[in-house]
Amino acid sequence: MGKKFTASVSQLKPDPRFNSLLASKFVNCLMHDGKKSVAQNVFYSALDRIKDRVPDVEPIEVFTQAVENVKPGIEVRSKRVGGATYQVPTPVNSKRQQTLAIRWILAAIRGKKGRPMDVRLADEILSAHKKEGVAMTTRENIHRMAEANKAFAHFAFSR
Repeated sequence: MGKKFTASVSQLKPDPRFNSLLASKFVNCLMHDGKKSVAQNVFYSALDRIKDRVPDVEPIEVFTQAVENVKPGIEVRSKRVGGATYQVPTPVNSKRQQTLAIRWILAAIRGKKGRPMDVRLADEILSAHKKEGVAMTTRENIHRMAEANKAFAHFAFSR
């Protein structure tokens, strides 16, 4: 039986403007209904807005640092032991860290309404770069939950 999905990382090409795989992955996640050119326009105009606000730093560096800041180091996973379900803190691998960071940034900008998407994206990237904003709050909540459930960490390795 063949694979159902192809790994997008093997087919992922760097974006045309910055030659960045992370930017390309972000554009693909931002894309809706297969409209990649619309997603690229939103992403690049957001980076242009960032360039206007932070002229001394390259906008792709601001974006990369924002994603790095949002990446979680630890998360909680549900584990059934006996009849009870415990929230067990587990470390997150690097691929999932990046995926979660992108997902949280996109959820943050999609949660806000009333302004154009590129403006919301630029604001959220700048906020994440400064370690603020909705995506960073999500990350801090996950870390706080993991810290609160540290007592159940010994369940992570038991079978």
